[in-house]
Amino acid sequence: MRTILFSAGVSLLLSLFGTPLAIRIFSRRGYGQLIREEGPAGHATKRGTPTMGGTVIVIAAVVGYFTGNVFTGQAPSVSGVLVMLLMVGLGVVGFLDDFIKIYKQRSLGLRSGAKLAGQAVVGAVFAILVVQQHFADGYDLTPADAHLSFLRDFGPPVGVTAFMLWIVFLIAGTSNAVNLTDGLDGLATGCACLVLAAFVLIGNWQLRNDCTTFLAPHCYSVRDPLDLAVVAASVLGACFGFLWWNAPPARIFMGDTGSLALGGVLAGLAVCTKTQLLLAVLGGIFVVIALSVIIQVGSFKMTGRRVFRMAPLQHHFELKGWAETTIVIRFWLISAMFVALGLGIFYVEWMPK
Repeated sequence: MRTILFSAGVSLLLSLFGTPLAIRIFSRRGYGQLIREEGPAGHATKRGTPTMGGTVIVIAAVVGYFTGNVFTGQAPSVSGVLVMLLMVGLGVVGFLDDFIKIYKQRSLGLRSGAKLAGQAVVGAVFAILVVQQHFADGYDLTPADAHLSFLRDFGPPVGVTAFMLWIVFLIAGTSNAVNLTDGLDGLATGCACLVLAAFVLIGNWQLRNDCTTFLAPHCYSVRDPLDLAVVAASVLGACFGFLWWNAPPARIFMGDTGSLALGGVLAGLAVCTKTQLLLAVLGGIFVVIALSVIIQVGSFKMTGRRVFRMAPLQHHFELKGWAETTIVIRFWLISAMFVALGLGIFYVEWMPK
């Protein structure tokens, strides 16, 4: 618990006091947000707001994670390091996307194919490493197994190749869903905070009911539950500090650097805590927003009609006249309900019968 608190605290302070420095540096260099012409009219006032703030989140989380482990005398685990590397790798892909937008002064960075390829490469490397027997601990537990998981692994092994494809899909889908959510001030950051808090609780609960020390019908065979909670807490602290400056009206945007990195760390935590499918419930707001884009594009291609005034879903409500802060707070509340539902499902099997 000391490691969790210390890591979260360091990340929070670094992000809270490092973000104003990033705002000044990015403003001086002209790293401002470019706004799509077809977007809501109110977004024109955001043009020039510093972007790529996700670099602060990534750096603060990484420093907080390793500092917390060193300070409390804990050794970083294989699972924790791999999830952190996944976050950094996707953050690099997002950084390239953001930098191209700024350099070429356009709202489009990497082409969709190039961005997806970058996500796939980073995801594939992660998927290969988490099942390596070389990373097994003394109980022969690797960071992940070639199984699907909900509250834990279930069913027969799906095979390494199928598992890799599934994990790449999960990582790309989650990172793109968070990216689509990052359309209003503080929306993606606040929702990510709630899901990360859930993973802190999940990691702690799995530690207290670890099959290696507490053999019971519902125990968890997770390699490094405590350190995964430390990872979640480190990123949570970084997001909290960043949200102070990203809340409406935002003084800085996280950009694709932050949204892809956050999506990656959520997917990585789900894989290593063996809650892959539960992530769809915990991050239900991201799923809903991603589905709104799929529905909009599919409907337009098949019928020539749009279901929403604009996709992603948050912009639909903007065009209906809702205030930005109203949308953000209500979506945070919806996200909190999804997280509560997910945690309820996770804990229900432990309820007295």
